[in-house]
Amino acid sequence: MNKNRLEAFSDGVLAIIITIMVLEFKLPEGIDSNALFPLMPKFLSYILSFIYIGIYWNNHHHMLHTVRIVNGSILWANLHLLFWLSLIPFVTAWNGENHFAPFPMMLYGVVLFMNGLAYFILQNQIIKIAGKDSNLSKAIGNAYKEKASVIFYSIAIGFANFYPIISGILYILVALLWLVPDKRIERIFTNDNH
Repeated sequence: MNKNRLEAFSDGVLAIIITIMVLEFKLPEGIDSNALFPLMPKFLSYILSFIYIGIYWNNHHHMLHTVRIVNGSILWANLHLLFWLSLIPFVTAWNGENHFAPFPMMLYGVVLFMNGLAYFILQNQIIKIAGKDSNLSKAIGNAYKEKASVIFYSIAIGFANFYPIISGILYILVALLWLVPDKRIERIFTNDNH
């Protein structure tokens, strides 16, 4: 099975997710800069979520660059990831609307955690088909970024009901950890081409 349809469908879904998030913005009530202040929580929530969608899009692209064969388990694992990504606009809007209240912050973390888990499942399905000696398997190595993300998300979810600001800081830290596209995969392909 060809991976091009998988990539095209995934890109389309991610574009729709970003569009849905930006459509949540309502025009300010007023014509001066003070009219923008009530929108700041929504805007900050949007920025972080946009960065997360961008991170998933970049790393998904890099990961699919390693794929030679697509089967049903990869298709379903990819749909599983897209499902969790599609919930980001909901938790983004809820967080922004409620000024990062404890329960919306916790649910935001749960959705981020499930996105990470779904990405990990997709990654493992690709490695399962390609083999343990595949480029993707070599690139992932000890998966330190993946493990650190799970730990930060878990701590953030736990803190959300008591100190939502700590949760927000941890969500930002995970985003910063992944902000640069996965260089591990780029290095493998650069080394293979020399």
